Amino acid sequence: MFAGIDFSQVRVIAGKEFRDRIRNRWVLAVALIFSLFALAIAYFGSAQQGEVGFRGIDVTIASLVSLVIYLVPLIALILGYDAIVGEKERGSLELLLSMPITRFEILLGKFLGLSAALASSTVLGFGAGILLLSAQLSRRDVYHYLGFAGSAILMGMAFLSLSLLISVLSLDRIRASGVAIGLWFFFVLIFDLLLMGVLVASQGTLGSGVFGTLLMLNPADVFRLLNIFSSEQVQSMYGLATVMPDSLTNPAVLVAIMLTWILAPFVIANWRFK
Repeated sequence: MFAGIDFSQVRVIAGKEFRDRIRNRWVLAVALIFSLFALAIAYFGSAQQGEVGFRGIDVTIASLVSLVIYLVPLIALILGYDAIVGEKERGSLELLLSMPITRFEILLGKFLGLSAALASSTVLGFGAGILLLSAQLSRRDVYHYLGFAGSAILMGMAFLSLSLLISVLSLDRIRASGVAIGLWFFFVLIFDLLLMGVLVASQGTLGSGVFGTLLMLNPADVFRLLNIFSSEQVQSMYGLATVMPDSLTNPAVLVAIMLTWILAPFVIANWRFK
């Protein structure tokens, strides 16, 4: 796939996509949202139990996971849904393709540039949150928090890859935006409800291996599991810890599955774009 690629062309496309997001203050806005939510959850996440204040990084991450599952996929899908179809509607795609650059280089450049914008906003946002909490964190807490932020970036890249596939397959921006929102609803809201329905309908006969495999079909659930099984304290807050097979609780395995979610939609989008 990478044979004969001119990475200078990829770098130009990626740089343009990244600069466009910096210029329209997209990165700053998302970073501000992440930092505010991180601080609010760190200090007020336990208010419903009658407690206010920082209660530890494990409790904070457990609360942030649910928030990130809602926000990051939506941001990633909105970020990339018009990356190709938008260029086509504006007429700039034909001009771009008339230049000495391959379709794969265009797609890769856009993906890397948008991924850099998403990663920058995530790092800035959660980084600002951790700086204000740094006096209360141990070295282990910092590593745990950085792992959480890294897993959020990986999930964002998975949904960004899906958004590029949508952009390649769609005939216009309106349809692309509709499909993007539909995918967000499916993966973030509907998928787990359907899975619970399958569990209830099976009357407990669905094995843990089948249940765990079904969870792998949703990158948002892979992200959730990555953070659940990164800490024993977080595991105790979720019932999933008792039903997941050991083979799917290994962080290395979960990271590999998330990387597959990043790669597979991109490969399909590249095939279709050609």
